[in-house]
Amino acid sequence: MRLVVQRVEKAEVTNVAKDKVVGKIGKGVVVLLGVGKGDSFDQAKVLSQKLLKLRIMPDTQGKMNLSLIESRSEVLVISQFTLYADTSGGNRPSFLECEKPERAREIYNSFIENLRKGGVNVATGSFGEYMRIEAILDGPVTILYV
Repeated sequence: MRLVVQRVEKAEVTNVAKDKVVGKIGKGVVVLLGVGKGDSFDQAKVLSQKLLKLRIMPDTQGKMNLSLIESRSEVLVISQFTLYADTSGGNRPSFLECEKPERAREIYNSFIENLRKGGVNVATGSFGEYMRIEAILDGPVTILYV
């Protein structure tokens, strides 16, 4: 699994085909999540636990010292298969390392459920759909899990 975690003041995701906002959060993080071949539910659980404990939220002095749980932050999780793009063979990206959509959706949903069990408010995008993301980045703070 690959995650791009960005701290935000607020964010929302719109399903373009339906022209409808499907996920919206206030202060917290946007997580772009890609699922690769061979990724597992165990990996989803481990990464969700790491994310919940990730100390990137500011304390009263503005230091990155609080976890998502401690700061009562929200999470917007958006599926992002292009995190597995391979451009080593030329200018057109290959996506051969992506997991099949059905299995990727199961692992994506498992990751989200693990976050919810951890006590944070989670909003989502529309898996496999064309989306527009609007976010006001905070910091900026961007963390990669690969």
